[in-house]
Amino acid sequence: MVVAAPRRLQADLALLAICFIWGSTFVVVKSALEDASPLVFLLLRFALATALLLAIFRKQKLWGQPGLARAGSLIGFFLWAGYVFQTIGLKYTTPAKSAFITALSVVLVPLILVLVLRRRLRGAALVGVGAAAAGSYLLTVPPDGFTMARGDVITFFCAVAFAAHIVAVGHYARRHGVAALAVWQVAVAFLLVVAAVPLGGATGIELLELRWSGRLVFALLVTAVLATAVAFSVQTWAQQFTLPTHTAIIFSLEPAFAAASSYWVFGEVLSGRGLAGAALILAGVLVSEFLGSAPPAAPGVPAAANGQRNGSV
Repeated sequence: MVVAAPRRLQADLALLAICFIWGSTFVVVKSALEDASPLVFLLLRFALATALLLAIFRKQKLWGQPGLARAGSLIGFFLWAGYVFQTIGLKYTTPAKSAFITALSVVLVPLILVLVLRRRLRGAALVGVGAAAAGSYLLTVPPDGFTMARGDVITFFCAVAFAAHIVAVGHYARRHGVAALAVWQVAVAFLLVVAAVPLGGATGIELLELRWSGRLVFALLVTAVLATAVAFSVQTWAQQFTLPTHTAIIFSLEPAFAAASSYWVFGEVLSGRGLAGAALILAGVLVSEFLGSAPPAAPGVPAAANGQRNGSV
């Protein structure tokens, strides 16, 4: 069975749209963190997104499917981890640098596929990983030292979590309904944030802060509605028609959107070293994904038939 080109195109355009939303929200979240600590912001964001998704999909079957709880919980955990590391890291780094480091998730996707699904890693993918690693070094390590900035290190763990999220969504999207997976992953992320907020405050990891302001409300509406409820519903739907590696190709554009919005709002311009690092990361992404990826799989065909098991990445 071959996926119709219009459906693939629709999926690609949908992923591109949410990539644009995510890239544009880096500066929005950066501003909002002036009024709310990272965990408090995430608590409000996921609470609103969960409530919205439950209202939208209230007539859908969200419970009782075999394996749904496990799949939704796993995806939700990676989603929670990704946003916790990204939001905390964003407090200590710039929007453009945060976006470029997050883009490392794109070249981490093939590695996770190899380790978890036992897929072979092609030479082109190895070249891409090396280029991205070198680019990350140039982008985040100062010329006069070998220590990475605090926010950059934290954001790298976000890249790992988001890579795992892309793989997990691709693995389970065909097995469960879009509505069920969208609700489960966001709801689980919300519950984990609920647990993390008092823990972070009690241990001193985070000084809990909340000051209501117009920019905070705006950031919550944009991130909860567009960048969470809508975005992850669309991603879950679109990944029924493409491989995780193809999704990663499109998501590699997120740093470009983030850099453009950071320049527009903050006037942030990367140094020559930073631009070289960013270029290497994007080159690694493109080499790894375009030259090292298997073609997109077709919905309805068993994984082995599409090369999704023991195939090449």
